[in-house]
Amino acid sequence: MNACDTCVVRNRAICSSLDSDELKALNAIGRRRTLEPGESLMWEGEDSVLVANVIDGVLKLSTGTEDGREQIVGVVYPSDFIGRPFGSTSGHGVTALTDAKVCVFSRKDFDAFAREHPALEHKLLQRTLAELDRTRRWMLLLGRKSAGEKVASFLLEMSERLVQPGCGDGDGALKRFSLPFSRQQVADVLGLTIETVSRQFTRLKADGLIDLPSRREVVILDREALAAEAG
Repeated sequence: MNACDTCVVRNRAICSSLDSDELKALNAIGRRRTLEPGESLMWEGEDSVLVANVIDGVLKLSTGTEDGREQIVGVVYPSDFIGRPFGSTSGHGVTALTDAKVCVFSRKDFDAFAREHPALEHKLLQRTLAELDRTRRWMLLLGRKSAGEKVASFLLEMSERLVQPGCGDGDGALKRFSLPFSRQQVADVLGLTIETVSRQFTRLKADGLIDLPSRREVVILDREALAAEAG
């Protein structure tokens, strides 16, 4: 039994397009790696030597500003693909926010494999276009929405993206989840201050839309009202 046979995201990751023989060939060039919170997998501006499938955990994509601050530009979840196939450098750093497991491939080996398997290249294109759509929605969120709309949108996305196979309610989202971010990181992601984020969390709780059993735990009490709040 190879690692692909026991992979919990096999049916959702880009390799879902491959048959058993192709999976064996892909497994031969990959390896599992475990990351601790704060551990980096890729660095901005470095040679693009790795690509990876996320098996478990949450990782952030970040870039440095001219004044030395970090800006989180994206978040990846189980079944997401990270890295830049057919590219020479990494456009951003990739760092684990939680304990994480990834399936790592040498970019050159993966590029060669993808060229020989059009179905995998097709999946890569689909993922790239889906990521482009998410980026455009995120630009709308950052550029046009109010602080309350930003926080509500963020919580709804977390409830959908943190779902594991067999979990979630009827609409495929979680009612209760643990944020992989600190309040400061939420603020950084949304382009807000930590004080503003805390005020919005408190207001949403007071209005009965969410509950906050602990610092990072969130319970969505009224998803329809939260969606309305998100605009």
